[in-house]
Amino acid sequence: MYHKRDISWLSFNHRVLQEAKDSAVPLYERIKFLAIYSSNLDEFFRVRVSALRQFQKIDKKERKSILEVKPKKELREIKKIVHQQQVEFGIIFRSQIIPALRERGILLLNDHHLFNREQKQFAQEYFQEKILPHLQYQRIEDTFDVPFLQNRNLYFIAVLAQSDQLGLVNIPSDVLPRFVPLPGSEGQFQVTFLDEIMRANLEQLFPEGVQAAYSIKISRDAELYIDDEYTGDLREKIKASLAERSIGAPTRLLYDSSMSIELTKRLKDIFQLKKNDLFPGARYHNFSDFFAFPAPAGSEDLFDAPMPPLPHPVLEQAQSIFKVIGKQDILLHFPYQKYDYIPRWIEEAASDPAVEEIKITLYRVAKNSSIAQALVRAQENGKKVTAFVEVKARFDEASNLHWGETLQAAGAQVIYSRPGIKVHSKILLITRQEAEGLRHYAYLGTGNFNEKTSTLYTDHALLTADERLSLEVAEVFHFLEEKPLERSFQHLMVSPVNSRRKFVACVEREIANAKAGRMAWMMIKMNSLEDQAMIDKLYEASQAGVQIQLIIRGMCCLVPGVPGLSNNIEAISIIDRFLEHARIYYFANGGQEELYLASADWMTRNLDRRVEVVFPIYDPLHKQELVKILHTQWADNVKARVLNSSLDNPRKVVAAGEGALQAQKEIYLTLHT
Repeated sequence: MYHKRDISWLSFNHRVLQEAKDSAVPLYERIKFLAIYSSNLDEFFRVRVSALRQFQKIDKKERKSILEVKPKKELREIKKIVHQQQVEFGIIFRSQIIPALRERGILLLNDHHLFNREQKQFAQEYFQEKILPHLQYQRIEDTFDVPFLQNRNLYFIAVLAQSDQLGLVNIPSDVLPRFVPLPGSEGQFQVTFLDEIMRANLEQLFPEGVQAAYSIKISRDAELYIDDEYTGDLREKIKASLAERSIGAPTRLLYDSSMSIELTKRLKDIFQLKKNDLFPGARYHNFSDFFAFPAPAGSEDLFDAPMPPLPHPVLEQAQSIFKVIGKQDILLHFPYQKYDYIPRWIEEAASDPAVEEIKITLYRVAKNSSIAQALVRAQENGKKVTAFVEVKARFDEASNLHWGETLQAAGAQVIYSRPGIKVHSKILLITRQEAEGLRHYAYLGTGNFNEKTSTLYTDHALLTADERLSLEVAEVFHFLEEKPLERSFQHLMVSPVNSRRKFVACVEREIANAKAGRMAWMMIKMNSLEDQAMIDKLYEASQAGVQIQLIIRGMCCLVPGVPGLSNNIEAISIIDRFLEHARIYYFANGGQEELYLASADWMTRNLDRRVEVVFPIYDPLHKQELVKILHTQWADNVKARVLNSSLDNPRKVVAAGEGALQAQKEIYLTLHT
């Protein structure tokens, strides 16, 4: 018994929508969650819906033998769920967000007819000076000159007066702010959409007059289809394919639901779309633009209270990070604690005469990466730098290619994606010549080497010189370089080498302990749980009496709480100000508890088709720290939702006499003391 992967993902995105609905969340954070929901859904259509469309092209007989889903049926189910969520989205925005803004004197004028005389004059001048230079507009007919709609761009379809023609105009929100503050009445902060300023001035483009204007947006297939990944230069193939992403097959036309049925059918014919490509929406699209919704001065209470990253008690005052790690392991928790120590450590390595070599895996590199810049300096200072740059990291291909080429130009050895597999591990190895000989220092993490996401995603990182771990990290790099391994992995789990086998062994050990009457439980936190073999193993453990607690942020294909199958499995999901990204695997082991951090979820791709690293935490104090974090998250009764068989995301019930506990705030306060 399993939840369908894509349906479970839609349930996760609904949890994001629930945050936008929650009046206890500060108003501008609610707006942000609407933006996150919209951005997530857009990517879902560009990737997952595209995949289902591609499945439809496979021969029916072959499809039956290799696929567990029926693409057509699933697409219908997706469309139904998305429509329901979009209706809820519209109600939240119109009936909750807009009135709440109005109460604070913030007016979002969503109809240009509401502009006063001064605002109309402002809109006309803004249109002439700012907008007009960026417009491409044309008249279209049903039979010829069919325009190409750019991926994710916004357009107006204008119904022209005294003509059968339609007008098509781009809304240039890719180069101009989507929201424009207006001159308004004293004591009010008035804002309007870029769209509305354009609506007020469309007759400057179509002098015969405009009867109505409706916004549309198309999402296109974002997959890079590489014909043969195993021949030629994969990097060059990906560079060439990036240009094609914007012209992929349509996966969704989002249109204003107030549009007439006749006009909708006409657009379907003009743009050669199918019925299932059409999705009714609200008056405005691209709600991800609400990330930049302007706020008046002095409105700090409309946002979450600041939680600036905390200093680490040991690293903050350390003159040398190497000296600290040489004496003790360091465990960091992002974004609660500063990420600055990581680029600072690489900078120290770049200028340290004793450092000989630096190796790193780069999966998603920040646009202005201080880490990549430090690696360039290390190479320029005579260190041997090797970077494994994953150019198949979806939507980060261009940034990764840029930094790969920058490092190459500096003289570093850059190894790009291996065919058929992604390098998703987050590891760094620095080799240093010391009095006793060469010593390896390692970084093992659950999140990317990315300064931007380190302020938004919760992750953990271990900095260590423990040879049990650092020498095996060196072996992972040998594996990546396709060199013979000098030792087996006794301490690390490494996908695709041994992580599946070792994870199965951990679960089977709990099963054996439960059957023998010994302590047996598991507490597992991950982003997604999808691999059916691992789910089956958890079902088996539940039936053997193993108590299992799951904290899953995203999709969860396991169905908890089913009598006779999973009644010993409970699962929750936490959606809060920070995106929960860390993976923690915690096993009772008959009382000799084991705890692992990882870059890998229990998804088939993470276990079999990616290079991942799962690493043990040996330091008792660090283990205690992580266990406390896990238990705090399990006790969350403010942001936690219960994952169940009906995928309806109920909140955890607060027991009588139990106080409110919001895990992310509690963890921050704990680390602050």
